[in-house]
Amino acid sequence: MGAQPRFLDHIAFDVSDLEASRRFYAAALSPWQAREVRAGTAFGYGPQGAEDLWIAAGEPGPPLHLALAAPDRSTVDAFHAAALGAGGRENGAPGLRPQYHAEYYAAYVLDPDGNNVEAVYHGGRPQGF
Repeated sequence: MGAQPRFLDHIAFDVSDLEASRRFYAAALSPWQAREVRAGTAFGYGPQGAEDLWIAAGEPGPPLHLALAAPDRSTVDAFHAAALGAGGRENGAPGLRPQYHAEYYAAYVLDPDGNNVEAVYHGGRPQGF
């Protein structure tokens, strides 16, 4: 049997200030060695071959919550520092969140449009609660 099929193919949303959001996502996702790709007027981010987060100029909808799986705690910490350095707003410093499970280590930053971007490491547990 082959690899598990993908469940989530991509996420795309509009942003009010494309250049500010490009700077934010390029920096915030750098701990994953994410790169920026372009398709028409949209920009995608993610590790090579998995550029699955897409933004485009437009009228933002209601704020989203994006949770990104981190391979370790240092990636969560690096995400938090990079996102704040790129204009993100603090929404939860890196730390354990035992209300979800004992190994749930996460950080939260608001992007330029108020979307809550989270980096989470599950401590080697299967993803989820």
